[in-house]
Amino acid sequence: MAAIITDQIRILNAKNFVGAVSTSTNSYYAFVGLPNPNNIQSNWNENPPNPIDNFNSENDYWDTTIALKKITSSDVKQVVKKNNWSSGIIYDYYRHDYSVSNVPRNSSGTSLYSANYFIVNSDYRVYICLQNGTTPETPDGKPSLDEPVFTDLEPRAAGTSGDGYIWKYLYTIKPSELIKFDSTEFMPVPINWKTGTDNASVRDNAVDGGIKIVVIKNRGVGVGTANRTYTRVPIRGDGSEAQCTVVVNNDQQIESVTVSNQGSGYTFGNVDLTAGGVPTPTSPPTLDVIIPPQGGHGSDIYRELGATNILLYARIENDSENPDFITGNEIARIGIVENPLAYNSSQLLTQDKASAVYAIRLTGAGYSSASFVPDALITQTVGTGVTAVGKVISYDQVTGVLKYWQERTLAGFNTVGTSQTSPTYGYNLTRFTSAPSTGGNLTIVGGSTNLSIGTAFSGLSTSINNRTYYLGQTFANGLANPEVKKYSGNIIYVDNRPSITRSSNQKEDIKVILQF
Repeated sequence: MAAIITDQIRILNAKNFVGAVSTSTNSYYAFVGLPNPNNIQSNWNENPPNPIDNFNSENDYWDTTIALKKITSSDVKQVVKKNNWSSGIIYDYYRHDYSVSNVPRNSSGTSLYSANYFIVNSDYRVYICLQNGTTPETPDGKPSLDEPVFTDLEPRAAGTSGDGYIWKYLYTIKPSELIKFDSTEFMPVPINWKTGTDNASVRDNAVDGGIKIVVIKNRGVGVGTANRTYTRVPIRGDGSEAQCTVVVNNDQQIESVTVSNQGSGYTFGNVDLTAGGVPTPTSPPTLDVIIPPQGGHGSDIYRELGATNILLYARIENDSENPDFITGNEIARIGIVENPLAYNSSQLLTQDKASAVYAIRLTGAGYSSASFVPDALITQTVGTGVTAVGKVISYDQVTGVLKYWQERTLAGFNTVGTSQTSPTYGYNLTRFTSAPSTGGNLTIVGGSTNLSIGTAFSGLSTSINNRTYYLGQTFANGLANPEVKKYSGNIIYVDNRPSITRSSNQKEDIKVILQF
């Protein structure tokens, strides 16, 4: 049995995803993580490994996550491939019947959505090409010479070069949308096309089954009377009232066909030359009536342009009131998580930014001058035969806040499926504590040993020299838990990347493309 899942379900899935992000019952976050990836793979920056999609790896992604940024309804859009108009390029034109046996002439692929049939101009106006100069003599079309710049509702030529192109204006990308959703390969389409007011004139001008273009595939022989124009030539099909003007040249061949009345309701059509008063030709011409998309051109922008992709946007910047995103260390992984929970809760995480790591408020002589090599080991003897161990992510000399991460190799599970008989620190990743039964001070491997947990400190901020510093996490007895419940929700996207080192004056725009 032969079957196919059509592109329309991909468009539907993309629409539904945008809707899911926009509802209050869901919560989506971009995350960054994996400090010092070269400690995991020595050539990470030259050859980042492909992410692995299984539950074990999902736990590892959580282990190495540093912080999360909420994605709101204003941070997600459907996008389509980006074709910048350029003079001299032969573009495809819109056809309703591209297939394996009728491929787009100027693109690789076998469907409409693989063709380069729409463009964005230098003013970020988007147009669909309805005719590209295709004639019997130029079956592949002609180079485009006139950049379309008009915003007329009806299709027309863009200039006076005679390149044969007919363009239909669709919409203009807003400056605010360019910042978030424009990229080298994709461009945004407007939200709420069916109900929004910004593009209502284009949408409302669409006519379901209205014919705009008839393409001459064969001019015929002995057609009509030489040098004569035939008007009101009907287009027959399942629609009504469409008519065209047919010009016969001196050689008694079809010179041009122009739609004079688009009619409505067509899903197929043929030019009826006989009913239009054209005498029976010696050899009949071949005229292709191009059927518009459902609803007409401009009715459904997502269907017309094939909006099967989603762009999710998040801006990572340093915030003095919420310093969840570390500086001075690397990040080498970004991703998207659906519906993570708040720490120690069954409720969805909702805050704008959230830390995913543990933190310690240090005290002791020299805490303001202490420094830590990223990924340096810190340990604490918390009881007889029990040691807490972590790796340094970042340290703030002003506030004394040290952020650390714990990953499975510290527990001895560095080789999956291999029995461990003598782990360095024990099989369990014990947390640091402000009330150890023995010991108490921290040991920094290769560093100072006289620093301890500031057990007298609790709160979200601290005042130093009459200045308030916000810590991004709430401390209790010198310790802070993550703000997100690790291993909750669904990690739906992971990207391993060459590492970048974040600095205090740095911002990153994260743009993730999901292809349905």
